[in-house]
Amino acid sequence: MASATVKLIDIAVNFTDGMFKGLYHGKQCHSADIPAVLARAWAAGVDRIIVTGGSLTESREALEIAETDGRLFCTVGVHPTRCGEFDESGDPERHFQALLALAKEGIEKGKVVAVGECGLDYDRLHFCPSDVQKKYFEKQFELAEAVKLPMFLHMRAAGEDFSEILSRNLYRFPGGVTHSFTGTAEERDKLLSFEKMFIGINGCSLKTNENLEVVRGIPAERMMVETDSPYCDIKNTHAGIQFVKSVWPSKKKEKYEPGSTVKGRNEPCLVRQVLEVVAGCKGISDVEGLSKTLYHNTCRLFFPHDLDASADAQLESGSGTSVQNS
Repeated sequence: MASATVKLIDIAVNFTDGMFKGLYHGKQCHSADIPAVLARAWAAGVDRIIVTGGSLTESREALEIAETDGRLFCTVGVHPTRCGEFDESGDPERHFQALLALAKEGIEKGKVVAVGECGLDYDRLHFCPSDVQKKYFEKQFELAEAVKLPMFLHMRAAGEDFSEILSRNLYRFPGGVTHSFTGTAEERDKLLSFEKMFIGINGCSLKTNENLEVVRGIPAERMMVETDSPYCDIKNTHAGIQFVKSVWPSKKKEKYEPGSTVKGRNEPCLVRQVLEVVAGCKGISDVEGLSKTLYHNTCRLFFPHDLDASADAQLESGSGTSVQNS
């Protein structure tokens, strides 16, 4: 089911979502089960997980969840569809300062590794108009600059404005990942033209043959994998399904069993499937080698101290005459 030789980091898990508390559309179907979900993830070769924050409240909860396990980390930021919360708070600057204080607290605890999820989403303007999204996307670069963290970014149907805002703020943050990428080849190439930008791939990135073609054009050295669970699972109708090798037993939520995944609810162990589809569509037979590259990319951006420590250890032991620059 999963090989111990593959080591993965899932860069996007929405553990604050009700589904991980057993709540589906307001109905309690089973008890909260993050420990069981984590046990499956660790057994599948997942080494670390970044829990996504999408609002001030959610970022607080993400930090609380991250504190429950040494392998969990989180982001602090406001999702484009929820940027209205700055103005709704009655004092946008105070709201920003609260985010900044939370980020600093989380950094001190060794848990907050990125600012986000922030960006632009023009598919869902009914939640937040574009002018408000743009204003507070720009504002969150100030947050990244203040705490010197990379950015965890969201871009949906807004390629032009997103790239424009990004390009004028490049000096303010050390790097970033545009996660859950579903864009065109042109949008991909634009993101790749920003030298410190990575692209995050999940089930939503692998739905159609056109999607797979776009993914083929992302160099492995510029890619990360994620589930964005509980959403974005790889479905049987998706073009990518042909490359999936690892499967887990699943039960409907109404017939929940702790040892099985929930049908229709994505979870971190399934990041293994994303790896398999990326390898398959790119014609890479060395899945373990690909996983090492993706792991290195993720450490480079979110856990640079680990790479420094590992390089130092190699030099001390004399096992590495040359260490890849990060």
